[in-house]
Amino acid sequence: MSELVSEQDLARARSDAAFRQQLLAGNLERLLQALKQMRKADDPSPQSARQLREGVELAVKLADRLQATAQSRSA
Repeated sequence: MSELVSEQDLARARSDAAFRQQLLAGNLERLLQALKQMRKADDPSPQSARQLREGVELAVKLADRLQATAQSRSA
């Protein structure tokens, strides 16, 4: 599996708010697509349900961070 975020990207995100926002938005989109695929797989197993729950919780956290980043840039 390829590395989704490089160390270089992380370092840049720490110092560049616009890049950080772009990185968060891209990863949120990637996560939402993965959740959509999991939901379509129609796997009723407890493990699948747990993974979906964890994915949704992570998506909410990413959305919150994205919103906070956008608000801090507009302030």
